[in-house]
Amino acid sequence: MQVLKHLFDTNREWATKIKESNPEFFLQLSNQQTPEYLWIGCSDSRVSENLLVGKMPGEIFVHRNIANVVVHSDLNCLSVMQFAVEVLKVKHIIVCGHYGCGGIKAAMDNQEHGLIDNWLRHIKDVYRYHQSRIDSFQNNEDKFNLLCELNVIEQVANVCHTTIVQNAWKSGHELVIHGWIYSIETGLLKDLNVCITNRSEISKVHQIE
Repeated sequence: MQVLKHLFDTNREWATKIKESNPEFFLQLSNQQTPEYLWIGCSDSRVSENLLVGKMPGEIFVHRNIANVVVHSDLNCLSVMQFAVEVLKVKHIIVCGHYGCGGIKAAMDNQEHGLIDNWLRHIKDVYRYHQSRIDSFQNNEDKFNLLCELNVIEQVANVCHTTIVQNAWKSGHELVIHGWIYSIETGLLKDLNVCITNRSEISKVHQIE
């Protein structure tokens, strides 16, 4: 039986270092989690939210999927959001995509990729909404990068349109939705200047009275 001993060894080393710097860390962590942030990101192994922003375990609640998509029929994502907002009382929801996203790239071609093609339809819709703008670029890399950004902006809107977020706003919960993107090549985050703080900032057709 393969037990991946090297991973257990590095785990022990990591836990030892943490306890040396803060002997009470794991005891405190085990008692409760009180994160201020919900991070909705891509499953890409190169994008680790805690490392990107220098946060320790317990400081970020996380949901990740292929291409950081928020779908209103995805009970997994919605359940994470509801728990984060209604139980943990997070103050910020960050939708973070990344340049070079394999899911975005797959959505831009007309090849068959298997089961994931059904998931990528959501990104193809984003492409369709903005096709004239995207196709105005001659360089394929520019098109790719723009769709990565536009997908984040679309998912921020989808987060805001949920009953979870709108009910939180109606109840007076201070909740801010952000759209960011990450460059694997530089290690830097970029704010896409999408920051929604209340119901009046979303399209009227999606506002719930």
